[in-house]
Amino acid sequence: MPDIAENGRTWLLSGPTSSYALHLTADDELLHLHWGPRIALADAEALAVRPLPDYWPFESPLDGREEYPVEGGPRFVRPALSVRTEEGRGTEWSFEAYEMADDELRLRFRDGGLAITLHYRMRGDVLERWVTLDNDGPAVELLRADSAVWTLPHRDGWRLSQLHGRWAAESRLVRSPLTYGEKVIGSRRGHTGHQHLPWVALDTDATEERGEVYGCALGWSGSWRIAVAQLPDARVQVTGGAGYDDSGLLRLAAGESFTTPVFAGLWSEGGFGGASRAWHAYQRAYVIPDADQDRPVLFNSWEATEFDISEEQQGVLARRAAAIGVELFVVDDGWFGSRTSDRAGLGDWQPNPDRFPGGLKPLGDYVHALGMRFGIWVEPEMVNPDSELYRAHPDWVQHQAGRKRTELRNQLVLNLAREDVQEYLWEQLHALLSSAPIDYVKWDFNRCFTDAGWPGEPYPQRLWVDHVHALYRLLDRLRAAHPGVAFESCSGGGGRIDLGVMSRTDQVWTSDNTDPLDRLVIQHGFSQIHPARVMAAWVTDSPNNQLNGRVSSLRFRFVSAMAGVLGVGGDLAEWTEEELAEARDWVDLYKEIRPLVQRGDLYRLRPPQGGLSAVQYVLGDEAVVLAWLQAQHYGEPVPTLRLHGLDPTASYECHETGEVHRGAVLLHHGLRTGLRGDFDATVIRLRRI
Repeated sequence: MPDIAENGRTWLLSGPTSSYALHLTADDELLHLHWGPRIALADAEALAVRPLPDYWPFESPLDGREEYPVEGGPRFVRPALSVRTEEGRGTEWSFEAYEMADDELRLRFRDGGLAITLHYRMRGDVLERWVTLDNDGPAVELLRADSAVWTLPHRDGWRLSQLHGRWAAESRLVRSPLTYGEKVIGSRRGHTGHQHLPWVALDTDATEERGEVYGCALGWSGSWRIAVAQLPDARVQVTGGAGYDDSGLLRLAAGESFTTPVFAGLWSEGGFGGASRAWHAYQRAYVIPDADQDRPVLFNSWEATEFDISEEQQGVLARRAAAIGVELFVVDDGWFGSRTSDRAGLGDWQPNPDRFPGGLKPLGDYVHALGMRFGIWVEPEMVNPDSELYRAHPDWVQHQAGRKRTELRNQLVLNLAREDVQEYLWEQLHALLSSAPIDYVKWDFNRCFTDAGWPGEPYPQRLWVDHVHALYRLLDRLRAAHPGVAFESCSGGGGRIDLGVMSRTDQVWTSDNTDPLDRLVIQHGFSQIHPARVMAAWVTDSPNNQLNGRVSSLRFRFVSAMAGVLGVGGDLAEWTEEELAEARDWVDLYKEIRPLVQRGDLYRLRPPQGGLSAVQYVLGDEAVVLAWLQAQHYGEPVPTLRLHGLDPTASYECHETGEVHRGAVLLHHGLRTGLRGDFDATVIRLRRI
């Protein structure tokens, strides 16, 4: 529970190693006091009595020090809250009360009929923050309502880390010096986006395992914005929330409310690796459903068949998948409606009678009889103009009256903010999941918002927010009605990955790029914030015909994919008996190390920058190292790997070399691998003896 000063105006929230403190002045200004190493309440009270600097009239003493700056009054920083009423814009709020409930601190303010509640909840060393806005007066328009503003301590030389990319090249890590002004990242596309993950980290001199790191991550699956500002006095603030710009989020009538998504923050003194492990532990404990259950090895039919599928052909693939140890067989796109290409069928969620005469149940039963679970692909938020759904309800898509309806990938976006669309999708998907023994749903989203209009709606801007809320409600409703069904979030690869969708799905599709070498870079960036437990990774065919034509060994492809939730996506009907036998061995090995990979602590031993790269997972008395050698030059020896997270007083049996090593040797001098030549890879298992 948070600690509270006797005067009830200073609050301190603490985790195992960190603390966060804030204070309400006599003038009802809410100030940030501390975010960093753990402190006592007396320390926070001492910080609270320090006077504000006298910057006026050209700078505001509040700027860079307020906990949640609103629009209006003596402020010049980016406001977290911007409201329009009949009288105009601006907020002049006053403090009402604080309350404690279920380890949550709530600070309540009011401006006329608008009640503003700031929420705080510590989960380990991750602090969750969000805001609730309740209107009991005249209608107000929320132009901007950010979830939180994070204030960093005064330091010289801040460096910003972010994950950027595009389709098939997501989650690439870049670090750059932070300069004066604002750095803004986000998405105006209606979904999280391939271009940026909603996460930033800041440090001054951190390494992988040492130094202070501050991180922030937003849990929102629609358009979003995070702004990192270095202010004129060198202070740094991070502001983030739903919506990309200030054109309007929602209009709240009397009796209506809005709750922002969570914007979580973390301080760590364990470097980038320590911060990642803390983020991973937080998500496994508080975000990911059933995170203590390891995800199965899957086979997905897309790269093997694309749209040319049939029940008989899927049965052939299922037999081969079962023979190599696959545990979940997934039929991808092409099983429904008139879906023989990407030009038709989206929206008609009934099995194609020519391809599946008895529906999906016979194939599902057959897959179950082979000892595997059964899954399907869907894209519920989309519709093809060539579909029964669109012909019946052309008004159900996002569009601007009198304007051309933009098609991307030959499809339009359903207006999920409409209650009739929500109910249609519920009925279709509930019936589908009830009609066959379906254990898994790959939920895709293959295009961005473009013509985001809603003719006839008095406030059409609300579809940007309401679409996401409707998606969440639909997923929640389906999970409640079908608790045995697992869901994967996909958006043309990694276009919808965030803490919001992750709280409702069991894993995410990291990228459509399945090239094993490219994947090492993508997975390295992904691991900065998200754990291997949700990171789906496939072994596909060589050459990589989907993307770049690169040739790689089955060994390299498997070890690359084993760093996350292992899947197979190649055309097993074309694999040789030797390849199938080798695949079976790799799948068996993955099942042995799976608990370590999916639930262990991750150590990034060497980044994928050419040459040798490696990751290590530690769980209890066991560890596993996955290592890849991209190229070996001039006969130079492969560098040793210095391991982490081991007991220096213990001995460990190494299952690559058969040797016994002291933990101190592995920690300080390293382990030499048997890697040699170009595109080699290995799995090294260590067990305490």
